Amino acid sequence: MATVHLRIGDLVWGKLGRYPPWPGKIVSPPKDLKKPRGKKCFFVKFFGTEDHAWIKVEQLKPYHPHKEEMIKINKGKRFQQAVDAVEEYLKKAKGKDQQVKDDPHFHHFLLSQSEKHFLVILIIVYCLEKDTGSTSIQAADSTAINGSITPTDKRIGFLGLGLMGSGVVSNLLKMGHVVTVWNRTAEKCDLFIQEGARLGRTPAEVVSMCDITFSCVSDPKAARDLVLGPSGVLQGIRPGKCYVEMSTVDPETTIELAQVITSRGGRFLEAPVSGSQQLSNDGMLVIVAAGDRSVYEDCSSCFQAMGKTSFFIGEAGNAARMMLILNMVQGSFMATIAEGLTLAQATGQSQQTFLDILCQGQMASTFVDQKCQNILQGNFKPDYYLKHIQKDLRLAISMGDSVNHPTPMAAAANEVYKRAKALDQSDNDMSAVYRAYIH
Repeated sequence: MATVHLRIGDLVWGKLGRYPPWPGKIVSPPKDLKKPRGKKCFFVKFFGTEDHAWIKVEQLKPYHPHKEEMIKINKGKRFQQAVDAVEEYLKKAKGKDQQVKDDPHFHHFLLSQSEKHFLVILIIVYCLEKDTGSTSIQAADSTAINGSITPTDKRIGFLGLGLMGSGVVSNLLKMGHVVTVWNRTAEKCDLFIQEGARLGRTPAEVVSMCDITFSCVSDPKAARDLVLGPSGVLQGIRPGKCYVEMSTVDPETTIELAQVITSRGGRFLEAPVSGSQQLSNDGMLVIVAAGDRSVYEDCSSCFQAMGKTSFFIGEAGNAARMMLILNMVQGSFMATIAEGLTLAQATGQSQQTFLDILCQGQMASTFVDQKCQNILQGNFKPDYYLKHIQKDLRLAISMGDSVNHPTPMAAAANEVYKRAKALDQSDNDMSAVYRAYIH
């Protein structure tokens, strides 16, 4: 067999561990990242994800000669999106790179609106890499690169069909899971029943019917009421039943729920998610889990369906702490961006120009671009409720107080969100914090 010579810039199929081959591009690694010892390998950026990894050369195949073979053996929504992303990248690069322009293996695909939006960001990342040779690094074991999912044969329950829960349930059903749903407002269950879900009349009934039950509700009180209230989760717990708390709550609540679940012989995992309604709908959440490791492993296909990656970080309470810190940073950042936009306006500067400059610098991100564009368009349709990010800031500040750690930035941001709530912005998107500065 002829030897294949690979180099930086080549498109490849890369195989990482147990995951199927995935389309990627060989890129320059960060200067401070050492190459693994031993066999020859290349640093690969995978399409359709934010993942990068060192891949041994024997696990790499050139993209074009093996494309049809890979498409035949790999199925799944994310896999097809990744292939589409490669083809769109080739098409976009055609006018910029003569080598790509002369490649005889082009095949152009039509893309959905969501894929086109993703590819705009992908092209920006590509251009930055080409100019600087730098790249970001994510966990190499991301579930996002597992293009095909074999659903667990365990019966899944889901409690809470809000902004995040609805997208999660939809993706669980799409990937073939057997799901029983319950929501405090029963009408929200109707759409999922039409998609094949089963209906539980109470949280206790759902837990009784299912092997693993997830919940995703608004705050600590709602989480406690769901477990401890009338016809609640605890009444359905039996030895071996698994309960997964996905709500963003304080660690004390998580530990309390873990104790009452396990006292009945149940198994407990906390798995709050980082993301938004759109990321939930797209199955691209980041799951941060802690508690019973065996439950985490039993939830593998569920986490693959709902998220791009998952992390297990130890004992119950750790995931709650980590998620509050993450949301504290995000909420404070959003308030700062809103402050910058309004200061630009107050000093006679163009807000759009401010955004254009911001999105070409080191702080460029999908989050900044989407939130700021929505602000400028006056679109505050909730993707993550303002009242929830304020709740997370409040809980993070309280957590800081409990360990005598100052959180002055979060405290200042919290006051701005409280003002926005007083202006009746609670049920708008977190970006509506902007309105606290203009009233």
